[in-house]
Amino acid sequence: MKEFELINRYFKGRGIIRRDVNLGIGDDCALVTVPEHCQLAVTTDTLVAGVHFFDDIAPRALGHRVVAVNLSDLAAMGAEPTWISVALTLPSTDPYWLEEFAEGMHEIAEYFNVQIIGGDTTQGPLTITICAKGIVPNNMALRRGGAKVGDWIYVTGPLGDAGLAIESRKQGIAVDQKHQSYLNQRFDFPTPRVAAGQVLRGIASSAIDVSDGLLADLSHILALSGVSAEIHIDQIPTSDAIQDTLNFEQQLPFILNYGDDYELIFTVPDSKKGMVDIKLSQYGVTATCIGQIKSGNGDIELFNQGEKFDFQPQGFEHFTKEPV
Repeated sequence: MKEFELINRYFKGRGIIRRDVNLGIGDDCALVTVPEHCQLAVTTDTLVAGVHFFDDIAPRALGHRVVAVNLSDLAAMGAEPTWISVALTLPSTDPYWLEEFAEGMHEIAEYFNVQIIGGDTTQGPLTITICAKGIVPNNMALRRGGAKVGDWIYVTGPLGDAGLAIESRKQGIAVDQKHQSYLNQRFDFPTPRVAAGQVLRGIASSAIDVSDGLLADLSHILALSGVSAEIHIDQIPTSDAIQDTLNFEQQLPFILNYGDDYELIFTVPDSKKGMVDIKLSQYGVTATCIGQIKSGNGDIELFNQGEKFDFQPQGFEHFTKEPV
């Protein structure tokens, strides 16, 4: 199958058509209209086989995942997702694989009202790069650098599930069959907290998504905000799968260090704390307060049951960590 045949069969003319797309797939560039009084949010992620996903991942799951992790970045900024571009590097053109992969992309894109507007295809080791765009009202974007002393620290959902899913496949950690489907879903089909991000505009003082691990990602907020944090481990939400599979000591690397959960970590001033549950509950999202911002220079103090707890933070970093 030649390049343009592939594009026409699996991407052009499929999915939703947004009215703000003036020219989509088929020309040298796409043309879009950014609404008045809005800023354009742009994020790009590359996912590589064997590094970001298992070689045997179902193609439909992979199509979902590559879009979801980019929409999670937009969610962390409080942006409304609008358009994505796809650069797809394939070792070969397998029609079944391509159909399933494209369907996974189109399903999540349609759910979030996102149009695929262009990209590129080439031959080589399986690699997918997504450039996702979104819009956010002027001066309303959530950023990493706004946390203030006294702000409360929240997370939108359970942590550690994706890490357990990965390690159960790599190391053979025994997971009860009743939890296996849930864990696989959490890793293969992550849910970007798009609605939560938009609701938090004007409420949260800072935000980031959990892609590299709770402590590693929270550290980015602390560094840019010039503050420190106090985290209560016993308040971090975890799933039944984590609790039934691992004891407390075993859970810690998963809930503190592992990434790929794509929940949001955000901070809220005390004066707006009461608004969090009210606003997020309208979208079926539960946020849990896990700590507070303190004065300092980026340190994270951990507590368990009110007692100070020592733990070595170690989130994911490219070129230093073992891939999946």
